[in-house]
Amino acid sequence: MSRAGRNIYDVHEVRKDFPILHQEVNGHPLVYLDNGATSQKPRSVIDAVRHYYERDNANVHRGVHALSERATDGYEGARDTAQRFLNAADRSEIVFVRGTTEGINLVAQSYARPNLREGDEIIISTMEHHSNIVPWQMVCAQTGAELKVIPISDEGALDMDAYHEMLGPKTRIVAVMHVSNALGTVNPVKTIIDSAHAVGAVTLIDGAQATPHLAADVQALDADFYAFSGHKVFGPTGIGVLYGKRALLDSMEPYQGGGEMIRTVSFEGTTYNDLPHKFEAGTPNIAGAIGLGKALDYVTELGIDAISAHEHDVLEAATASIGDIPGVRIIGTAEGKSSIVSFVMEGVHPHDIGTVVDAEGVAIRTGHHCAMPLMKRYGVAATARASFALYNTRDEVEALAAAIWKVKEVFGR
Repeated sequence: MSRAGRNIYDVHEVRKDFPILHQEVNGHPLVYLDNGATSQKPRSVIDAVRHYYERDNANVHRGVHALSERATDGYEGARDTAQRFLNAADRSEIVFVRGTTEGINLVAQSYARPNLREGDEIIISTMEHHSNIVPWQMVCAQTGAELKVIPISDEGALDMDAYHEMLGPKTRIVAVMHVSNALGTVNPVKTIIDSAHAVGAVTLIDGAQATPHLAADVQALDADFYAFSGHKVFGPTGIGVLYGKRALLDSMEPYQGGGEMIRTVSFEGTTYNDLPHKFEAGTPNIAGAIGLGKALDYVTELGIDAISAHEHDVLEAATASIGDIPGVRIIGTAEGKSSIVSFVMEGVHPHDIGTVVDAEGVAIRTGHHCAMPLMKRYGVAATARASFALYNTRDEVEALAAAIWKVKEVFGR
């Protein structure tokens, strides 16, 4: 029976699909809790990438030989998979990019830069990843537009009253993350989008941290743009998806020039290819796209609702276990959260926490998590972050808690 036909989510069966998890680190079974940075890959993804290089390796679209046709079928088949995964209205609305970062930069330079004027406003939030801050700062410098920032509560929730007060006739773009990579906060993106549309603004949603954990239906959300990275959702690195409404993508000039994105080229001028190829200059990451397609199939087969329920159980256990440790403070306690616990420990730098827990075989992330303005908001330089995925267990939560107690022992706290 396929996993889709099972009534109970069996995490121990799921773990069998991930070869990397079955190893020891520093003499301990690996406990991988750095999924917010990158997730591990199931066997089906690894096999698909290997199969492409062993059997189908050729460039796509223009070749008439068998290998090129097979490579093209795999590449374009992955686009169809991504369309279904996001529930996009048309396959031409799926643009393959290197990841969320490139997707946001594409929108910033191909949509925002030509359309913004001095005095126009872009709204982002305090919790954004640098990838959803810096591209908009660059556009503001290029156009004279102004960047406005939604504040957040001490718990890590967006101040929606402040957001609604910011919206106005000068608002042109609202760009926010679906799920915070540093706090785990799940933002009310449907409300954010609807309110932005009410004043005529275009929206971009950073879905990097959402797609492994939550349903992302771009038609239901009515998102104008939605970007995510393959490596966060159990696919390869160096591949991602930018979804854009067809009318918007049609109106935009290409982000890069080169092969594949053209229809005709002469020294007198160039005409551009149809969507989505207009935005996919050069030889693409063919193997990455094929692997991403398999990763999205894997998530779909398990069922996003079942994944979310399992991860919520793990998150609750981790929040309770870590929160009960004396001297530890959790950063980000909003009511709606997904799969992340960030924390600090009195008298111990997060990097030291990470080093000690690594010695116990537990992999977490320490630092500012590409969210330096957010760290400043909480008055800390960095946090330790445990981030969970569909293969993590309550036993691993206990191993994490034990490792944190070890930190207290080492530092006499």
